[in-house]
Amino acid sequence: MNFAAQRVSGYGDSIFDEINLLAQQHQAVNLGSGQVNMEEPPEIIAAAQRAIVDGRNQYALGRGELELNEAIAAHAAHFYGQPIDPASEVTVTSGVTEGLWSAAQAFIETGDEVIVFEPFYEPYVPAIRMSSGRVVPVTLHAPDFRFDPDELRAAFSPKTKAILINTPHNPTGTVLNYQELALIAELCQTFDAMAWVDEVYEHIVFDDNQHHRLATFPDMWARTLTFSGASKTFSATGWRIGWVIGPNQLQEPLRVAHQFAVFCSPTPFQYAIAEGLKLPPPYFEQLSATHQARRDFLLTQLEAVGLRPQKPQGGYFIMTDIRDFPHTDAVAFCRYLIADIGVAAIPPAAFYINQHLATQLVRFTFCKPQTILEEAVQRLVAIQAQI
Repeated sequence: MNFAAQRVSGYGDSIFDEINLLAQQHQAVNLGSGQVNMEEPPEIIAAAQRAIVDGRNQYALGRGELELNEAIAAHAAHFYGQPIDPASEVTVTSGVTEGLWSAAQAFIETGDEVIVFEPFYEPYVPAIRMSSGRVVPVTLHAPDFRFDPDELRAAFSPKTKAILINTPHNPTGTVLNYQELALIAELCQTFDAMAWVDEVYEHIVFDDNQHHRLATFPDMWARTLTFSGASKTFSATGWRIGWVIGPNQLQEPLRVAHQFAVFCSPTPFQYAIAEGLKLPPPYFEQLSATHQARRDFLLTQLEAVGLRPQKPQGGYFIMTDIRDFPHTDAVAFCRYLIADIGVAAIPPAAFYINQHLATQLVRFTFCKPQTILEEAVQRLVAIQAQI
């Protein structure tokens, strides 16, 4: 008998599971997974150890331990000039994904529409649909992966409950500029919609690009939830510490959903990330510089073997056009890469509602040690024979 609820039907194994399994079988260099192969700052490792030894191993406060909430508020003040009340305007979550899931549960009702830029981080759409909402996609068009202002305007309607934004963007690397965010702010106010902004890559921005916080735009604080976390900034993906910043009137319903999902997030890691957020500015600058150097290396090498990569402005992924290669689609190309070349990449169709837009695109990641990137490049040279 099939006991599964309708809400989970149609969701099979993740493309990540398939690619990672194939990569293991063929001993491929995995440039598909966003698993960060960088060492965590020693300060947060020491802080986690101290917290455990000091007995901070029981349930944390549902909204987060005050020391972490205060560090999040201080971080917002330092980097964005944003005053935050740590007691009422921050909720600590088990990663950004849980924070977004709790927001969907807290605010979406049957028939509500949520605008999402495609390609998107894979959990966005299930969170909305499982909360009885309707996803309205707006495409970031290749090759530069930016939205059409007229298409964005057309996506808003009286049914729009929220727009879900990811900047810097996974997987395209687009960093929304001030003018693009200003248009989003204008439309949110015109249609009385919320803005949910996933800023988990906020400290991984390249070249002369600048990350702007939408919540600091005029008249946006009252309708904006800002999501971020420790996974990317501190290379601690397994600790599952995220946070949501926003006004108390939005925090209260969010916390109701949060408390019935996980109740609280891991206590000792909260104290460790509080320590990380207190690190001096050079840490954050070096984080970005390290990723940029690896981006530049992989970008140059992908171009050298005949691919058409788009230069990302932030994050740690490169979207690459494969149209010059004789493969029917991105899935076939990625299977060929793994089995014949020994390098894994991700076909991004699962990140689109309009999946036909992804048939000639492949995503590589560069959040790996230089030695791993160099090994991958040595293997990728062999694909030139396919042109």
